[in-house]
Amino acid sequence: MRVLYYQSMAEMKRAFRNPYYVFWSLCIPVIFYFVFTNVINVGVSDGELWASHYLMSMTTFSVMGSSIMSLGIRMVQEKSTGWIKFIKVTPLSNATYLLSQMIGQSCIHLLSIIVIFFAGFVINGVSLTAMQWIISGLWIIIGSFAFLTLGTLIGTMKKVDTANGVSNILFLALALIGGMWMPLDTMPKWLQAIAEWLPSYNFVNGPWEIIRGYTPHWGNMLILFFFTGLFMILSTYIRRRQEVV
Repeated sequence: MRVLYYQSMAEMKRAFRNPYYVFWSLCIPVIFYFVFTNVINVGVSDGELWASHYLMSMTTFSVMGSSIMSLGIRMVQEKSTGWIKFIKVTPLSNATYLLSQMIGQSCIHLLSIIVIFFAGFVINGVSLTAMQWIISGLWIIIGSFAFLTLGTLIGTMKKVDTANGVSNILFLALALIGGMWMPLDTMPKWLQAIAEWLPSYNFVNGPWEIIRGYTPHWGNMLILFFFTGLFMILSTYIRRRQEVV
């Protein structure tokens, strides 16, 4: 536990020093939020609900991107620089290394959630009950493990350029089709049918339901659990194969 704690703290410090995190995980979601609630879609029928709705979209967008891109690419970089080989000759196990990466990234996510929630309050005066703020934040933290495990899967790639390209495509596709940028009902029916099975839609739909006073659908939870397990199994399998080779 002590080793896990210190390694998680080290991963947090490294992430905070990364300007990529500050730009993509904090600045871009806040800018998008301001533009889509104060410049575009200013004539919506229920402005207060739209401000809350899009706040949750941008918060999940930030956390998902940080999980897929920051974590995945960082792990590939560590592999290419020989850091992973160095770890193998230390008491730090592979499981502890992966878990510390995910814990450290989750702590980063907590900061992102607080900052973006505060931005929603400042920019549009978003007003939710204390329980809605807390439950939405908890949902986002727990649901992000589906994307953290996807990040560890991307982290099994051998080249940084490949990981960068794949993670960008996955991130943008999941955000767009999952309804984080625009309402799902504005998309073609066939695309809506696909979106309902994606982890991104089931991730963001939880907070959408919470701000409306509802409980997240059990289907959202099951799909997120399924993808978490799937990505974890694939990541573990590929890492073991790479160790044998």
